[in-house]
Amino acid sequence: MVLSSATRQNLLLDVLRSSEEELSGQALHSRIKAEGGAIGLATVYRHLRSLQQQGQVRCRHLANGEALYAPRERDVHHLTCVECGSSSALAQCPVEQQSLSIHTPTGFTPLFHTLEVFGICANCKPAS
Repeated sequence: MVLSSATRQNLLLDVLRSSEEELSGQALHSRIKAEGGAIGLATVYRHLRSLQQQGQVRCRHLANGEALYAPRERDVHHLTCVECGSSSALAQCPVEQQSLSIHTPTGFTPLFHTLEVFGICANCKPAS
């Protein structure tokens, strides 16, 4: 049975929403295959890109270049160490606190936002 684009996108969204964590395209593909789904890795990435363009999925990039995906409604931002790659979630969204709408030009409709802060974690920081 051939799945429609909308069905494939809904499948991706369902898996992302059921996951406690952000998923890479490969991890998403593996979960779908483990559940008996027949979808190629290239198709997963193509639909993730489309969902991102529609504002349904957010993507963040780790210091090593890996992309992680989550549903738009999961508004979690991270601090990521460029040395060890560890990531820790921020307790609150600093962008929302600053009221994004004040800085949005007339006619622009925001769909979602990402905030990526890279630095050196306490474990990797050289002793002073």
